[in-house]
Amino acid sequence: MLDEQLLRYSRQIMLPQFDVGGQEKILASRVLIIGLGGLGSPVAMYLAAAGVGHLVLVDDDVVDLGNLQRQIAHNSGRIGRNKAESARETLLALNPGISVDIHTERLARESLDRELAQCNVLVDCTDNFASRYALNDAAFSHGVPLVSGAAIRMEGQVSVFDPLSAASPCYRCLYEESGELDTGCSTNGVLAPLVGIVGSIQATECLKLLAGVGSTLVGRLLLIDALTMQFRELQLKRNPACDRHSPQ
Repeated sequence: MLDEQLLRYSRQIMLPQFDVGGQEKILASRVLIIGLGGLGSPVAMYLAAAGVGHLVLVDDDVVDLGNLQRQIAHNSGRIGRNKAESARETLLALNPGISVDIHTERLARESLDRELAQCNVLVDCTDNFASRYALNDAAFSHGVPLVSGAAIRMEGQVSVFDPLSAASPCYRCLYEESGELDTGCSTNGVLAPLVGIVGSIQATECLKLLAGVGSTLVGRLLLIDALTMQFRELQLKRNPACDRHSPQ
């Protein structure tokens, strides 16, 4: 590790759970982030600041004025630009020592498979069930841990689904596929700092997975009620009828 890196990441290296070895693992890691909106913004910014060596950003949407209340990777001068491009500019200004690749179109399954074959963790920052099911299936097919988050109105949730853990459920064990529910902020609203809370927890879980420290949210669903500022935890179990648990 270079002297500049030792200084930049010194406060993290000071943590006995991480130390130099953990930071080196983080620097050598590759993380795929799908969605650079309210959740993806804090996830990407904290992972970049923490020194994840290679980030891959995916978003086909463009920045608009209604995003700026909560999507902190973007600014007024980038309205009309692709969100992945905008986020890359923010991340490289924050930490020029990392690599950032982008996809400005939705990944077809073949492209998603290529990215998952190279990455250490997949972070789902999407806002619809169809994407969440697809990412869950791809992650378990490739044996890649999935960090999932969601936020709407004043409620949020986070969990980790890890095909490398024999006891881990998958996203389909939590939500069986059925009719599409309306989970969009554009129709339901969302409190700005709430997505920051959820995204920060997602980033924390991702760093723990990369460094191999602590206990992650595998088998647990963390529920956040911002109105009362209460956190609850539900235990999740594998659905024995679910066939998504063995990498294919």
